[in-house]
Amino acid sequence: MSLNSRIACIARRNVSGAAMAGLVVGLLALGGCSQMPKFDALSVSGDKVLGLVTPYRVEIVQGNVVTKEQLAAVKPGMTRVQVRDVLGSPLLTDVFHESRWDYVFTIRRQGAAPQNRHILLTFDGDQLSKIDAPDDLPTEKEFIASINTLKVTGKEPKLELTEEERKALPPPVRTAAASAPEPMGPTRDYPPLEPRR
Repeated sequence: MSLNSRIACIARRNVSGAAMAGLVVGLLALGGCSQMPKFDALSVSGDKVLGLVTPYRVEIVQGNVVTKEQLAAVKPGMTRVQVRDVLGSPLLTDVFHESRWDYVFTIRRQGAAPQNRHILLTFDGDQLSKIDAPDDLPTEKEFIASINTLKVTGKEPKLELTEEERKALPPPVRTAAASAPEPMGPTRDYPPLEPRR
């Protein structure tokens, strides 16, 4: 049944003119909602709201950070305990594939590009037999630089004076040792708490 036939059917039922007008306006308004333009500028799903304010995004860090230095310390032939000492506990261990350890790392931080890494270690018994890792693992310094969202502007501040600058400072003024000030108000003499022997 089309929209026009529904309106005609309702009109035949002796509906008052005001009710009919309200019904028609309501149906037209609902039909118009599907044709409304989307205002992406008002959306909070983008990077900014109204193009001005950046909403706070929760930082999500999951898994183990494995760097080039750590992976270089892991060699085939090492035991599971030795691998766990170097890389930490794996994020995924499968009951059905006990010979496989998965080190997965993801980070999403506001102001930094998201990172995903997956390292697969395969064991033969208790000995590490195979390392499957991406070639683009960062060093520790590269990783810290990639997640650092603080923008350094200008030079670092000077934290120490040179010997010449210390000599140029005026000598400190020494004041006479001040005696203890007299107490204000009444002074009281309390009896000793324990009897004297």
